[in-house]
Amino acid sequence: MSEPAKDTAASPEAQRAAADQFTGVAFATILVPAGNPTDCVVGDVTFEPGARNNWHSHPAGQILVVTNGAGFYQEQGQPARLLRPGEVVSIAPGVVHWHGATATSLFSHYAISPNASQGIADWGGPVTDAEYQAAHAQ
Repeated sequence: MSEPAKDTAASPEAQRAAADQFTGVAFATILVPAGNPTDCVVGDVTFEPGARNNWHSHPAGQILVVTNGAGFYQEQGQPARLLRPGEVVSIAPGVVHWHGATATSLFSHYAISPNASQGIADWGGPVTDAEYQAAHAQ
């Protein structure tokens, strides 16, 4: 029996992320759906190289746990942070930000949304190519 493939873009149950909320190709698998007793939604999100989500915020905040590859996290008005497996980002409620892969690596993380009954995300506009390239220059 061969080993499972590594650094694949998505698992079979993954759904392609909405094109109006992402630049490039990303996939999400909902691990814990809305409506559960914890009121917490958990997704496993994988971005192909160069992919990123739009600027957005979360009414109740969010926690990202990086599981694979290399990617960026940036809060509006702050420098971008390079993220690697094992790193965790705790995002306060209402903080506008984006996250996504570097130009050369897949990037996967668990996205944990507490108090999901307050809403999951409020979406804004795309991260521009200039903003994305600036993240690489830091």
